[in-house]
Amino acid sequence: MNGLSAGELCCLFCCPPFPSQIVAKLAFLPPPPTYNLIINHDATLSHGEQASLNQAQPISNQAANPANLNLSGRNNRTASGLSNFMDLIRNSGRRLCSSLVCAKHNYAHQTGQVVAPPLTNAKIVMKEKAEWQYGPGELEKLEVFLTRTERGHQIACLFVRCSPSPKYTILFSHGNAVDIGQMSSFYFGLGSRLECNIFTYDYSGYGASSGTPNEKNLYADIRAAWNALRSRYGVSPSNIILYGQSIGTVPTVDLASKYDCAGVILHAPLMSGMRVAFNTKRTWCCDAFPSIDKVNKISSLVLVIHGTEDEVIDLSHGMAIHEKCPKAVDPLWVEGAGHNDIEIYAAYVERLKRFICEEIRMHQYSLMSAANAQQVATSLAQNIQTNQPVQND
Repeated sequence: MNGLSAGELCCLFCCPPFPSQIVAKLAFLPPPPTYNLIINHDATLSHGEQASLNQAQPISNQAANPANLNLSGRNNRTASGLSNFMDLIRNSGRRLCSSLVCAKHNYAHQTGQVVAPPLTNAKIVMKEKAEWQYGPGELEKLEVFLTRTERGHQIACLFVRCSPSPKYTILFSHGNAVDIGQMSSFYFGLGSRLECNIFTYDYSGYGASSGTPNEKNLYADIRAAWNALRSRYGVSPSNIILYGQSIGTVPTVDLASKYDCAGVILHAPLMSGMRVAFNTKRTWCCDAFPSIDKVNKISSLVLVIHGTEDEVIDLSHGMAIHEKCPKAVDPLWVEGAGHNDIEIYAAYVERLKRFICEEIRMHQYSLMSAANAQQVATSLAQNIQTNQPVQND
């Protein structure tokens, strides 16, 4: 099946033989790392980073897993859902060389104080497979560091400075078969066209991140990235846009269901793992990645993007996600696009610009106007009550 050996198939289906465990194993087959990190022990660190650095261990890249080398299972597809899910794992998020590459508000969801996570500064060195398509000057605009998750893993984070005065920063959760090195050129091109900075991270077990990839780590990873973005760079939730692509929509939906932000972009989202792998119509108790049951808790604006010819995650997933989002804007169904080529269509960037520059800003303005109107009304009511004449008995 798509290049898996007999031993790998046995491990996949028999250890243990539970559908949710099978789906979770299929969902995490990280590619060989496309970059190295050089830990900077001499840099001046903030947020108490130096104390953390003394205890932190440098993260080395993982050894390439031979089972992960076959990333081109797009030929000889069968019609089965499991085969499609295998293609999701092998191909999801693979970057195409497209034209992209050559107001404050109180948020009800946000709870607790943001604690600065342990941070370790580093320098990124791209390997040939990263296919970096810019020069040394642009490479200097990539800031990389390690932060620790609540589950004890160190994950690699990348901050891409694309604009000198951006209003928004996009927290990007990438697809399955890539890492931040492979996506870095795409990030720089996308952020430059949208006039936004891009902040991204590698999941546990991907790239230079330690640990092993699984569903719980996925949620912990994006929370650590969110905290690092807010504490290290001082970016307010009202200036953060969450962007998830394919498997990256899973942690994006989970975080957005707990925290308010400027907006949410779901690119080729899946309802749940078993719905992709086995085409089920409901969420089972043993299901993995049940995003369909979380999106109704997202209180931010949501833009759903999906290709009409997506052969990996059917368009019906994107449509169902869109229908359940309380504040969904007009979706983008890209006619003729598949799972990995939406970015080459002109409608992709045009729709993102309209979402960021018009819909999000108008929504934030309406929130501020409503808050100001409520404050004025409260003040007037208090003045009227204070100025009422005292009635004698």
